[in-house]
Parts: sequence; C-alpha cells; structure tokens
Amino acid sequence: MPVEDQYYKNQKIREKITTLPVKPGVYVFRDRNDKILYIGKAGQLKNRIKSYFRKSSGLDVRKAAMIGSVDDFEYTVTGNELEALILEANLIKQYRPRYNILLRDDKSYPYLKLTLNEKWPRLEVVRRIKEDGAKYYGPYVPSGAMWSTLSFIRDNFRIPTCKYSLDRRMRPCIQHQIKKCLAPCTGLIDHDEYMKIIDEIRLFLEGKNRKLIGSLEKKMKSLSDSMKYEEAAFVRDRIRAIHRISETQKIVAPGLGDVDVIGFFRKGDAVFFKILFTRNGIMIGSRDFHIRHVSGETDNSLMKNFIEQFYGKEIILPQEIICSHIPDDSKILSEWLSDKKGSRVGITVPNRGIKRKLMEMAVENAESLYIGSKDHGMKTILNELAVRLKLHKTPVDIGAFDVSNISGKEPVGAFVYWADSDFRKEKYRHIRMEAVKGPDDYAMMREMVRRTFKKAEARDEKTEGEGLKEGMAVPDLIVIDGGKGQLEAAQKAVDELGIAAEVIGIAKDPDRVFLRGQKNPFTLEDGGASSLLLKKIRDEAHRFAISYHKKLRSRRIFESPLEKVHGIGRKRRFELLKHFGSIDAIRNADVEDIAKLKGFNKKIAERVLNSLK
Repeated sequence: MPVEDQYYKNQKIREKITTLPVKPGVYVFRDRNDKILYIGKAGQLKNRIKSYFRKSSGLDVRKAAMIGSVDDFEYTVTGNELEALILEANLIKQYRPRYNILLRDDKSYPYLKLTLNEKWPRLEVVRRIKEDGAKYYGPYVPSGAMWSTLSFIRDNFRIPTCKYSLDRRMRPCIQHQIKKCLAPCTGLIDHDEYMKIIDEIRLFLEGKNRKLIGSLEKKMKSLSDSMKYEEAAFVRDRIRAIHRISETQKIVAPGLGDVDVIGFFRKGDAVFFKILFTRNGIMIGSRDFHIRHVSGETDNSLMKNFIEQFYGKEIILPQEIICSHIPDDSKILSEWLSDKKGSRVGITVPNRGIKRKLMEMAVENAESLYIGSKDHGMKTILNELAVRLKLHKTPVDIGAFDVSNISGKEPVGAFVYWADSDFRKEKYRHIRMEAVKGPDDYAMMREMVRRTFKKAEARDEKTEGEGLKEGMAVPDLIVIDGGKGQLEAAQKAVDELGIAAEVIGIAKDPDRVFLRGQKNPFTLEDGGASSLLLKKIRDEAHRFAISYHKKLRSRRIFESPLEKVHGIGRKRRFELLKHFGSIDAIRNADVEDIAKLKGFNKKIAERVLNSLK
C-alpha cells in the first residue's frame, strides 16, 4: 500500500491518531504480526505520529517502507521530554527494532578499580562499575594501555595483588621476597605509610605526574637525610620510572580534564564514528563504530542516536562530550547524562583551541576508518562484478545454492547468504530433498530454489544494503554451484516464481562462470578480487551442504532400526533392549515373547518383527 494512502485506509490508525494527546512521550510502531518496527520519542505525540501518515510527509525510501508495514501503534505519555528520552533509550536497548539506527556494541569496557572502600586498598581490573566507594579509572579501550599501567604500578608501588585478607597476620610470601609486594599482611608497613603510597597511585592514575614527582623527591630527600639509603634508592628508581612512562603517555593538554571526543564521517548509506577517551588531559584509548543503512537520517539525528545508545550502557561519564555535529535534543541529552553522572556533563561543538583540534583529529580518524573499511573496497569489487556478469545493477546481497548427495541417498540442499562484506549465518537454510527420487541433481537444484523462495516477499524497491525483509526475501544475485544444467534448472524455478534476481552458475575444475544466454563461460582463475569473492561464496555453500549431508549420514549409521518402527518410542525401545540384549536377539524372538513385555501387545510385537526382517 502506498504511504500516502496508508493514513486514510487504515481505520484503526486513523481513529487512534484523533485521540492522541499533545504531550511528550514514546511511541511504538508494530506490524501485522505485532512485531516492533520502530521506537521513537516526541515532545508532542499527536503531531509527531500524525506527521508520518500525511501525504506530504516526504519520508525517505527506508521509512516509507516502514510506514507501509505499520499495522498499529501504541504510546506512553511521560512527564517531560527527559523522561521520554530515558524510556526510549531503554526500550530500544531491550527490543532493538529493525528500523531504529542501532549501535552494535554489547561489550563492557575494562576499568582499573582502586578499592578505597577497603582498609588496605588494592588495584584490580573490573568491567562493572558499582557505587561502592571505590575509585574507578577508564575506560581503557583497547585494554593494552591498562595492562601496562597496572603492571607499572605493581612493579613500582608494590601494592599487593593477592585476594587474602590483609587484616590477618601472615608470613610473607614469595612476592615480598622478590620485592614485588610491601606485605601489609605481615605488619612490615603501617597503615598510614601504606595510604600515602595509595595517594601516590591516585596522583599517577589521574595524570598528575608533576605533583607526584615533586612529592617523591621530597620523600627521597627525607629518607636520605635519615640515612635510609636503600629506601631512598627505591623512591629514586620510582621517580625515574615515572619520568620514562610520562614520555610515552599521549598528553593532550594538562588541565583539559575528562573529555570524550566524537568524530563523525558519513559516506553514502554508512556512517563512521571515532570516539577518543581523554582523562585528566591524557589520551587513554579510543573506540570506533561503523553503522550501515542510515539513509534518510540527518547528521544531527545520527549523533543523537549514537550518544543515547553509547552512554546508555554502564560507563563512566566525562565532564564534557565534544562532537563534530551538535546532536538533536542536545539540552535534554546533557540533562540526562548529568543526572547519570551526578554532576554536569556538557555537549559542545568547539570553534577554536585545543578542543577544536581534538575534534578535527577525531573526524580525520573517522574518515580513515572509511578509507580502510572493507565496505570501501568491497563496493569497487561489487561494481567490477556487475560489469563482468553484465548485471542490470550492482548487487548488494548474494545468495548461493549447492546440493549434496551420494547416488541420490540423503540428498540435501544448502543456501548461504552474503551481505555487508560478510556471511550472515542467521539467513542460512538447509532443505532435505526426499521429494526428488534418484540422483537427479538438476531436479534437486530446481526444488531447492523453489522451496527456498516460494514464500519470499517481492522487493520492488530496495534501499541499498537494507538486507532481507521478513521471511526469506530474494538476494540481488543468486549463485548456483554447478554448470550449465544446474543453472538452467535454477533459472526455471526463478522464472516460475516470478523473481527478478540474476542467476549465474559456477562450475569446478577449472572454476568458470556460466551466464544465462551466453554459450561460453568465462574463467575465475585470474586471481581478481571479484573472482575470489564469487569462489568464496560458492565454496561456503558447498561447505555448508557437505557438513549437513555428513551429519545426516552419521546419524543414519548410528540410528537404531527400532527408531523406524511406528509406535515404538524411547521407553519401549529401552524395554526391548533391556529384555533381549541386542537387535539380533529381538529379531529371533517369538511374537508371544515380545507381547508379554510391559507396554506391548501382539499387534505391536508383529509390527516390530516385520520391521526387523
């Protein structure tokens, strides 16, 4: 149904829109199967939802397809837009609707935890943040810098790494003997002195190395004046180590504080984000994201979605988030983040100074992600493939079929699906071919294609890279593992179904491609990128078919003949084998002997014996 007619012809939606309140809230669009398609928030629910169904809505292809699938909607009124944003973020995280821009980031980030909530604090690695009085530092992404920092602290500050209670007196362990631990459990260091070392560790983790070195130099002089030369030498070595590690730290700007910098680069239907984590003026890590299928979304909307989903998880928030684009609802986002942190979190787009340079660096990094991404090179390969195969358009997704059997026994068909530069295994299919009698590869291929796509939804228009709709939709290009005969069989099934997909066949030894209406195939032995891609997809279909065929064969080998007897379940099989001991003994038994067993009668006994003959 065209989008412009949807509002007028769907009586249920039309009636519900008239009753909508002009208040803030969250709305949920559902399809006819009650599946959630989209979750959004609005300052005025009535105006926002109504705008989707107007003739002049001007929706892009992607959202127009969504509205065409909407069968109903529901909404929740909230007290204000902040509450709506929080509810929207929670619902998107829970349901992950198809038409929402989704951030694929289910990882928890590593932090260093200084257990100031304990009498004898220690430093440990955690991935969960708790309100327990401890001090957390991070996130460290990637984690290499964190492990280097942890190792440096343990080597130079010698705090314990064990999990033993330090309040109970113990004998010193090997860590103390090799001078890796101060051994507070032995009473060799008093609590006040130990806490001074913890304060030094805090200064180091907070990037206050100048202050720390100044404090250590005073401590070294005091120890030297007291003729504690060995201890003074140890402090001297610590100062030298801090000087060395300070040279390797990526110091952005002293006094910058805790800042996250989000760079944004958009190309075609994809967007790349680069986020730089700066803590106390030191760059401690970075993280990058690639989000596809963003057509129709504004840059500011994408930045809002990114911030909402990235910081919706458990993470230590900075004092400021620097963006290359001001996000939609930036004031509400800032209010939400400030409430999470317990202090103000600003969202800014700087115009000058060090913050502007940091933002430009993040944007350059995001652009570099695009240049180095698989998709950048893959588009070139797919364009080349379209020219070589004389396709009507560049394929976005590719499906491949193969059939596996031995002399017609245990015939199986396999379908694999490739899109977005990778195999999508959730779209794979296996089909058993009992309907085809005998070793007829052509009939099996035709049956496999027909059964895979017979319930497919036609795609008159498809947004580039959108992927499959509900059910098993048809990819742009279908690859058949086989020569001219298999290609013709598959093409016949495609024509019968009225599918507008292109079909090719790839034969082996040597690898060559057969095209419809072209007498002579062309080779795939040139080593080109498009040839390698086709061979890779064809080989994956072959692997998938063979693995399933082997599984069925091995299952048949170990299958008990009793499993084929109608009406003989697990309990009756067990009773037969327990009484007679083997299949041969059952085969040689009399009907009366079997009929006497628990759960059997003469009719069942005769059925068992007839099946074992």
